[in-house]
Amino acid sequence: MQVLGISNKISFERRPTKDEEPGLKSAVTKAYDAIGAKERVVITHGSCFPDLNYSSCIGSPYGSAAKEYIKFLSLYGFNGNQLGPGGELEYKNGEILHSPYNSSAFAKNRLFVDLEELTGDKYGKILSEETFNKITKKPQITDKNFDMTDFEEAVKIYDTALNEAYKNFKANLSKGQPQAISLNKEFNVFLQKHNNRLEEEGIFKILSKHYNTDDSDKWDNKLDSDLMVNFRHGRPEAVKRYRDIKKTNKNTIDEYKFEQFLTAKQIKENKEWRETIGFKYYNDLLVGCSKMDRWRYKEAFLKDWEMGARESSNVSQRWYIPVIDPKKIFKNDKYELNIGGKFLQEKINFALEYCENIRIDHAMGLIEPYLMSKHAPDAAFVNGNGKNRDVEKYISELVDAKGNEYDKYWDYPKLLTKLILPALKEHDITPDMPVWEDICSYPSRFVQIYERELNLPKIMNLDWYRAKDVMQTTRKGDWYLVGSHDNIPAMTYMQRQGTLQNGSKGEYTREDYAWEANYLAKYLNSDDGRQNIGTIRNELENLYNTNDRARIRAKFAELLTTPKFQISFADLLGITDVTYNIGGSDRDENWKERISSDYLDKYYKNLASENPTALNIPELLKQALQAKIDMEVMASSADIRDKTRAELNEKYKPLLDELQKYADILKEPEE
Repeated sequence: MQVLGISNKISFERRPTKDEEPGLKSAVTKAYDAIGAKERVVITHGSCFPDLNYSSCIGSPYGSAAKEYIKFLSLYGFNGNQLGPGGELEYKNGEILHSPYNSSAFAKNRLFVDLEELTGDKYGKILSEETFNKITKKPQITDKNFDMTDFEEAVKIYDTALNEAYKNFKANLSKGQPQAISLNKEFNVFLQKHNNRLEEEGIFKILSKHYNTDDSDKWDNKLDSDLMVNFRHGRPEAVKRYRDIKKTNKNTIDEYKFEQFLTAKQIKENKEWRETIGFKYYNDLLVGCSKMDRWRYKEAFLKDWEMGARESSNVSQRWYIPVIDPKKIFKNDKYELNIGGKFLQEKINFALEYCENIRIDHAMGLIEPYLMSKHAPDAAFVNGNGKNRDVEKYISELVDAKGNEYDKYWDYPKLLTKLILPALKEHDITPDMPVWEDICSYPSRFVQIYERELNLPKIMNLDWYRAKDVMQTTRKGDWYLVGSHDNIPAMTYMQRQGTLQNGSKGEYTREDYAWEANYLAKYLNSDDGRQNIGTIRNELENLYNTNDRARIRAKFAELLTTPKFQISFADLLGITDVTYNIGGSDRDENWKERISSDYLDKYYKNLASENPTALNIPELLKQALQAKIDMEVMASSADIRDKTRAELNEKYKPLLDELQKYADILKEPEE
């Protein structure tokens, strides 16, 4: 049996057939429309995508395997995926950093290139099948329902593959090969837009290798450390040094440009394909940038401070992220962009170059960033509220040598209205559309700008709230979720340890008001006039109190009643034995989890099990749709309530039956 182009090797589950798939997709789409869930997004960072025909030790959101995964998500009515930052990963002490939040804001991640495509006629076979087969491997099938990225091995694979691809491209071009000529035309168009940036990035890579570190502050030649600052100002010594490096290392820099071209080409083609099926990618506008970006824009940043996250009951988190100097955002009271403003504008344009929407990482960093001294030792940052204000403070508390407020013109508070929101508007993105990541300490200036003046959307995590309460907001564009890419798997939530209401330690989720079994049973069945409603609620409350997974599934049904929601790929697929990232931690396992190549087999097998951890979307949608029907009935006046109930039951019974049919199919074992 073939499902979405992926071979089925396990015969323990009954999955929808090709003939059933159109009906399934139609039913779930109609249900979402009836509920009013307009944005249905899965969170899958780029490296987490699955393999298909081969493994290069890392996933890609742009290759042929990504297309099959998107088809799977589309089948169940999802219309978007939130990526992590897609920039080239950074290195530290010669080792690649796994977090995408340390990546470049501009250079694309070359590890996302689909190498198999390079072996085909379209690319003039610039990667030989012999090399491709030698450096990649067939996806490994294990008893686990997840895989793990091997970043270090992936770098070796791509070093070999892309080096050969560039050499063969040049050789084919010299021979007049038609595919190479066509590819070169595209390459030249790409360079017309990006050549200057790529040249600067290429020179940075040369210098980083020379000094054996990409931390330019540690380079022992100040000319090189400040090269871009002085080059932009036209200082003769810097101009000469820049041109000498460029001339001496021309081939290496050109190869880097070609790698970036290949990556951008595949990203662009993926976007064009996604447009044909109406599926959106949400890029992640990381609040920081890589050391390469920092070197290019060095004079845009504060010299002695970096961004972190304030912790009131713990030591504040050091993120080592550069902070834009407020004096370098705008040039004058007409808000013409200075170098820091140009940097931010360029970041936004690059984040949206091939994506339809955006996640604003750490929105507080655009209004009231939390500063931590770049030069202070870790011991200087104390636990609790008694912070040493000499080494950590909000930017509004920063003063100059004369004791005056450093950001005296309040350029940071004006950043959203004068730069960020206008830049988004140029991409047809209104303030209610992005995912605004507002999880922060909420200092007073942030509250004033973000909440009171702009009333921007928030992320409402139903881990801590009831949908019934938080959907009453006057804000437009809030996003809702249960768990995220920074949490343990949602199916393990009932075992979370914390303080109970009586002060003792225990599994606190069971008694949290957002997770109360009685609330969930009534929220999903709120029509007091429905037949046997008391029995239905009592049975569900008893089920939720005795079956942890059933209660968590009910929480996801609650989530599906919201207008814009996100679900982690791990929670959708039922992965419970590994966590992608634990926020604020430095675990070696962070950022490595990814989807296994046989995820479809394991997803459907999971759903057919007695007490699944994966999400049966038609089943949850039936519950969510019934909840919405009940809400509409109860919202009608008492004198027409019976009539409203009868009309809605007649209207939606066929759809409820369809959803139940497909929910049952996913539970059936394969015969």
